[in-house]
Amino acid sequence: MNEQYKLFDAEYKFMLIIWENEPINSTQLVKLCNEELGWKKSTTYTVLKKLQNRDILKNEKAIVTSLVKFNEVRKYESEQLLDKAFNSSLPKFLATFLNDKKITDEEAEELKRIIDESRS
Repeated sequence: MNEQYKLFDAEYKFMLIIWENEPINSTQLVKLCNEELGWKKSTTYTVLKKLQNRDILKNEKAIVTSLVKFNEVRKYESEQLLDKAFNSSLPKFLATFLNDKKITDEEAEELKRIIDESRS
């Protein structure tokens, strides 16, 4: 698994802002981070620089874009959770997640469809 996709909570929240607004001017990014995260300009630029150094973001001519996409990070995080908490067992995960929960017929059909499509 690619460690590049590992984001800490604050980095993840920062990246959500970028993913939702990219390409984004760094001045606008500072404004959004202040509004949504309560960050000062210096905090925004510190995190931006850190993620640039890890090749997660690009900042060219004050325009910030992601080099790592949301779906890649989501896949990495899901695999990490499955591995750590359920010894990589998808059935154990589903059994735990669905314990005491009822799902609709539509949700059950959707799960069946996803499983069928992922079979080799």
